[in-house]
Amino acid sequence: MARFVFQDKSIYYEEYGTGTPIVMLNGIMMSCASWAEFIEPFSAHNRLILLDMLDQGKSDRMDGPFSQALQAEVVLALLDHLGLDKVCMLGISYGGEVAQRFAIQYGHRLERLVLFNTTARTGPWLGDIGDAWNLAADDPDAYYLTTIPVIYSPKFYRDNHQWMAQRRQILRPVFGNPDFISAMIRLTNSAADFDVTEQLHQIKTPTLVVSCLEDYLTPVEEQKLIAASIPNCQHVLVPDCGHASMYEKPLLFTSLALGFFHTPKVEFTIV
Repeated sequence: MARFVFQDKSIYYEEYGTGTPIVMLNGIMMSCASWAEFIEPFSAHNRLILLDMLDQGKSDRMDGPFSQALQAEVVLALLDHLGLDKVCMLGISYGGEVAQRFAIQYGHRLERLVLFNTTARTGPWLGDIGDAWNLAADDPDAYYLTTIPVIYSPKFYRDNHQWMAQRRQILRPVFGNPDFISAMIRLTNSAADFDVTEQLHQIKTPTLVVSCLEDYLTPVEEQKLIAASIPNCQHVLVPDCGHASMYEKPLLFTSLALGFFHTPKVEFTIV
């Protein structure tokens, strides 16, 4: 639980364990606190590093609009601050977008890359979803109903309806906080022009892309594009799971990531 300064902004991060450094990049609404259940397995044999990017969690808020590209520079500054030459990196959703930007620009700083439920571009589908979020921002209930149900698979939502109702009660005051909502609008807008589809071939880091068949926020086709564009990329399809894979399938999420990070070889000759 520490801080460093990036362009006059205080950036919050947490570290746990020792060993292979693993940097986790949050989804758009997430913070370091979102990873609480994953700290134990990810830090058992690793140096787990959690990061609140600009406008997230306990890091400083931005003063106005900014480009998501700046978040990749925050990640680079974190590695430099910690004196880490190379790390493994996991990004989910918005964090996966930042991870792709980082891998394109600073791939020499990565050992392995894992991308969950993400996209290489903000196309018309995701762009309109972002606009809908922003239009609902003045009403906490409307914001909840616009942003939250779609990130889960229908079956998970039905089977955990009581838990979802509790989440709604917890999130209502959060979504009614002007500081949080203004940050969410900036974060959403920061990715409005995101498109790295023409640069993905530059990623040489061994990469695992994970899709969920009931992800209606970043559909499978988006991850297929990423996997087809990154040389020697591995691609896994997870059934019966939505966009929030870390919450719907936590054991599988953990196993896929740690397995890929720790396999001793990524190239095999089968004879």
